[in-house]
Amino acid sequence: MIVFVVTRFEEKRIMRKSPVLFLALLLAIPLFSGTLWPQEAKIAVLNPLGQPPPIDRVPMAPRIDNLEGKTIFIVDTGFTDTHQFFTEMQKLLGERYPKTKWEVRVKSGTYFDDDPKLWAEIKENGHGMIMGIGH
Repeated sequence: MIVFVVTRFEEKRIMRKSPVLFLALLLAIPLFSGTLWPQEAKIAVLNPLGQPPPIDRVPMAPRIDNLEGKTIFIVDTGFTDTHQFFTEMQKLLGERYPKTKWEVRVKSGTYFDDDPKLWAEIKENGHGMIMGIGH
């Protein structure tokens, strides 16, 4: 696109020297500015995400005051090669907190799948849970 910028001073100077050149310049501006060529069609696009439903907030469980005499479950979601890490973590936590019982459990399914039997066991027998979701 070519844009002509003509100041008032230049306009008067051009008009005095050659009124025909000035008139030709004014008539040529639409040719180079793109007004004579057809404009591209515009389309309307909608956001495919829509409106998400409101989220119900669930508060976190209260913090355990101490670990003595408590049972803490370490839950493995089955991410590749993490079970050895969680069993080692159970061993190290057992050495550091000998009065706490550490249990490793493997969750059925993936991280997103529900495991009602495991959750019931943790609620019945446990005081806390560490959930390992991978590396």
